[in-house]
Amino acid sequence: MKGCFVGLGLMLLCLTGTAQAASAECEGNFVNPITDVCWECIFPVTIGNVPVAKGRQPDTPNPSMPIQFCPMGILYRVGLAIGYWEPMALTDVTRSPYCMVNLGGFNINIGSVGSGTGGQENRANPGAFYHVHWYKYPLTYWLNIITSMGCLQGGDLDIGYLSELDPMWDSSSLSMIIQPEAILFGNIIAQGACAADAVASLTGKPIDALFWCAGSQGSMYPFNGYVSNEFSPLQTSLLLSERMAFKLHRQGMIMNSIGENTSVCFEYPSPIIPKSRWRYHLVNKYPDAGQCHPLGRSVTRWETGKNMPNDRRNFGYLFWRKRNCVFL
Repeated sequence: MKGCFVGLGLMLLCLTGTAQAASAECEGNFVNPITDVCWECIFPVTIGNVPVAKGRQPDTPNPSMPIQFCPMGILYRVGLAIGYWEPMALTDVTRSPYCMVNLGGFNINIGSVGSGTGGQENRANPGAFYHVHWYKYPLTYWLNIITSMGCLQGGDLDIGYLSELDPMWDSSSLSMIIQPEAILFGNIIAQGACAADAVASLTGKPIDALFWCAGSQGSMYPFNGYVSNEFSPLQTSLLLSERMAFKLHRQGMIMNSIGENTSVCFEYPSPIIPKSRWRYHLVNKYPDAGQCHPLGRSVTRWETGKNMPNDRRNFGYLFWRKRNCVFL
């Protein structure tokens, strides 16, 4: 724990040396891992398929057997199959390039990059464009909540992805390289099916089979920072965070665990995001530590007081991922 905060301090010191004064559009707060985190969101916790600590949010399937035998070459290792929800990533959504919202709201001076746009007021085009940053955030490792290294994300806080450095993020043509199937879902029938996903996420979990849908937020495609219509900046910021999670799955940067016997022993690439295994809550600028939400759920249930008229449109989210693993 001590080494984690020492490393975090050194990283902030290095960033301070390369940072410029925050632009007029950049603002944010450093995320407090105690008061800004919805710790109830770690539940339910299961052993096998038996819940040992229940939660308010619905769970995903778990292995039927509590004891698992995991193959290791010609040998096997024996462990306990557990499942829980792990806080594993932070996202910044901002119009100001390199604005580190969740690190206190400052800009890193890496060069000239175009600013994002957003809003319907006084603009002929109602669309929007935002940058998104993805942070590795191994909170369970820092606090020693889980001690088995096979059941958590280790390491320190790290900047995992900056959309400003990705040419696909501001180009619909280039983004087609990693999402060629998107052309199949750009029609009324495919998008109309997303109504079912929106209803499902409103009352429970999103529908994984409708992977091109982001529930009430709209469409997961394209994997870039453009949104054709922005009626709620909060909704737009959430949609782009969900797109980034899908994009990183597609690029093989996020692995997935499976809640089935034997399969629970390993992690696997998942080019299609398992939406039901993700949840989130707001941490910037107005932390909402009292609740978390499944992907695709409408923001109208909780956005009151968080879409201020004078807001500069900088948002931060904490993303939780369901982890099934074998505890040694």
